[in-house]
Order: sequence, then C-alpha cells, then structure tokens
Amino acid sequence: MKGKMSSEFRGSREQEGEEVKLVGRGETGARAVLAAVLTIALAGCTPGGSEGMKQGRGAVPGSADGICPVLTGSTLPQLTLATVDGEPFDVNAAVAEKPAVLIFYRGGWCPFCNTQLGQLRGIQGELEQLGYQVIAVSADRPGKLKESIREQEIDYLLLSDSSMAGSKAMGIAFEVDDGTLVRYSEYGIDLEEASGEKHHLLPVPSAFIVGTDGVIRFQYVNPDYKVRVEPELLLLAARVALGDTPQSD
Repeated sequence: MKGKMSSEFRGSREQEGEEVKLVGRGETGARAVLAAVLTIALAGCTPGGSEGMKQGRGAVPGSADGICPVLTGSTLPQLTLATVDGEPFDVNAAVAEKPAVLIFYRGGWCPFCNTQLGQLRGIQGELEQLGYQVIAVSADRPGKLKESIREQEIDYLLLSDSSMAGSKAMGIAFEVDDGTLVRYSEYGIDLEEASGEKHHLLPVPSAFIVGTDGVIRFQYVNPDYKVRVEPELLLLAARVALGDTPQSD
C-alpha cells in the first residue's frame, strides 16, 4: 500500500482548517516521490497484507487502511457515473477520446478535498495543453456537485459516484465506522444527506492518470485523507505518461 496509513478521523483538527499535506513538494521532491510511487505501486495488494487486501476488491473493508486499489498498469474498470444533472456518464468512453487525470475525493463537505479541487484548478490549463481532461469524482449526489461548482468556481468535470459503485470497482471504497459517523454528526457532516444513500461508504482520496487505451499509467492512493498528491507531481506524472519528461537539473 502506498502512502502513510492513519485513522479515518482525527478529531476536531479537520474542522479547524488544518493545512492539507502535500506529497512531492518541489521539482526534486516530485521526481523522487514519482519514482517511489511508481515502484511501490507494483507491489499492490499482497496475500499477506491487511484484511481488506486479503478480501480483494470484491468486498468493502471497514477502514481506509484495508482498501485494495487497482494497480498501475491495469485496465480502468467500467465506470458509469452521474453528471451534475443526474445523467449517466460513461467514463471509459470519455477516456477513450482523451487521456484523463481522474481524481476521487470524499465530498464537498471535506475541507481537504476542497483545497485539492482548488489546486487542480491551478494546473488545469497545463494539463489540458498536454492533452488531458480533468475529471473529479465524489460520493456526493449530483445536487451537491452543483454547490461545489458554484462555491469552488470549478470548470472541469465533476461526477457523482453516490452509489459508490465506481469507487468499489476501483478498490478504494471503505465503510465509515459508527463512531466516526457520530463524530461527523457533531460537526454537522451528514453522509446520508450528502450522498442521498444509506451505505456510509467513502472513497479513499486518490489520483489516477489513464491513457486512451484505458491503461492506468499512474496512481496515488493514500488512506490518510489529509495527505494529497502535489499538483507538480501530477503534472510530472502526466508528462511521464506521455513520454514527455523534463530534463534533469
């Protein structure tokens, strides 16, 4: 498993605006982390791993640490999600037309996710110049996506995975435990209201780069929801996926 492991909820610090942690800060750091991520990604879910890894992607683990995500080099599973208007959207068909930077995030209620959405907006132009489309997916129902678009001034594509079928297929879904649900409610976070579902599932925040052939070229998946991949690392990974890497210093 990639990245730092941690519990799903860390008390009130989320509500106090704790700064999102970035992986891959700086050109040198981005290169080093990219190499590490690409290497570790090959390890995947091993038979001797956690309970969730032993179960594989057919079961939803009871914690973020137990997920078994799809691997770099594997084919993107079939993903049919929903637009902000509730219409079905075939992600695979869209990717076949143009490579994608595919981001899974928890929802508009999550300040760390909103920070990441803003950072994506900052590199959107460069990614599009490279030929990519940016797609961000959350467990929010379509109506909540409209709020995120308005509040975050987002003009890349937001999709709803409120059923969590897509996150399950990607191996990044987990069930939020009852204690965390109670703590969330104390901060006004209602997962059932946000998703319109009663499954109490969330995706582990993840980033994937997918080619037009449907092959996953890069992935960053971290059970610690406060740690997100830095935009510079995503840009570097996007260039690597195209065979367009900047020269070393």
